[in-house]
Amino acid sequence: MITNQVIQKAIDELKEITGVDIAVMELNGTQAASTFPTDDISSVTVRSFIDSGAEDDINGKYHFYRVADDGVINYVLVISGTDERSEMIGRIALSEVTALSTAHKEKFDKNAFFQNLIMDNMLVVDIYSRAKKLRIPTDSTRCVFVVETDGGNEISGIDVLRSVFPTGSDDYVTEVDERTYVVIKSLDPSDEEDTQAKDTAEMLVDTMNTQAMVRVRVSYGKVVTEIKQVSASYKEAKMAMEVGKIFYQEKSIVSYNTLGIGRLIYQLQPSLCEVFLKEIYGEDIPDHLDEETLNTINKFFENNLNVSETSRQLFVHRNTLVYRIEKLQKMTGLDIRTFDDALTFKIALMVVNYMKYIHSGEF
Repeated sequence: MITNQVIQKAIDELKEITGVDIAVMELNGTQAASTFPTDDISSVTVRSFIDSGAEDDINGKYHFYRVADDGVINYVLVISGTDERSEMIGRIALSEVTALSTAHKEKFDKNAFFQNLIMDNMLVVDIYSRAKKLRIPTDSTRCVFVVETDGGNEISGIDVLRSVFPTGSDDYVTEVDERTYVVIKSLDPSDEEDTQAKDTAEMLVDTMNTQAMVRVRVSYGKVVTEIKQVSASYKEAKMAMEVGKIFYQEKSIVSYNTLGIGRLIYQLQPSLCEVFLKEIYGEDIPDHLDEETLNTINKFFENNLNVSETSRQLFVHRNTLVYRIEKLQKMTGLDIRTFDDALTFKIALMVVNYMKYIHSGEF
């Protein structure tokens, strides 16, 4: 049901405009919201009006109205006064409260629809029939984003996202848990869809960083054009989030379309990964490399195995860099100055990270 605070705000505004007192009663006769004391409106009176089946009725100094949706009564509206003006205001108030109740019901139904959709809890025929009933376009171009925060926010992340994608738009926001949110964004098919998806991801990161004041990671799946494909885009976004946390920890945005070799390793059996690591390291598989060695390797790879440029960016002498590379060669038997050994070592580092993820379940 719609919250009492929303109803109270609506009838307060009507009272301010019209000067007529209004009350909204629950079906058991208790007060949901009111602009005046309702002690003289008993539960028996409310129940009698409901049981009468009448759309509206006058009882004493009050006019009663049924607030219903699809034939199901939700509230009883009470207007103070029985003259023609009070009756007119009652009709206006009835329309207002009914519209609020219907909008809330539709919002709730849409929320349930999209949650069931991304979780694959619906048959295809049900997807299209329910989407039509809820007036949700079935052929819009959409992309699913997963937004994960570090959990250190005082401001509600879901509230920030819903302010960016308000109710009534063709976008949808839901909360998986207190740190993870899902955004289903409608894209313009006349524009470059991948660019729109990337721009949306960047906007989500900037918005959450500035408004919710949290560190955030965003992943997204492929762009889809049918509503039944939304669940596939969600699964891709989830996979991109996991792969990103394992292999691309420095990135705040990860796209399913750009996972590269990380996607292949993520889908390997752990037993195959262990065989590969033993081929490279033997029985002495390193759990980690020291920060200096790791920083050297990463910078060397970033500069396409260029010793001079890497030593310049690390602010070390060329001979110092060569010494570090040769020290690594003694440890692993791989000379990362050659392309084949560099490629093998890069993959080995990623596989080590993946095995750490498998064994610990988290970073």
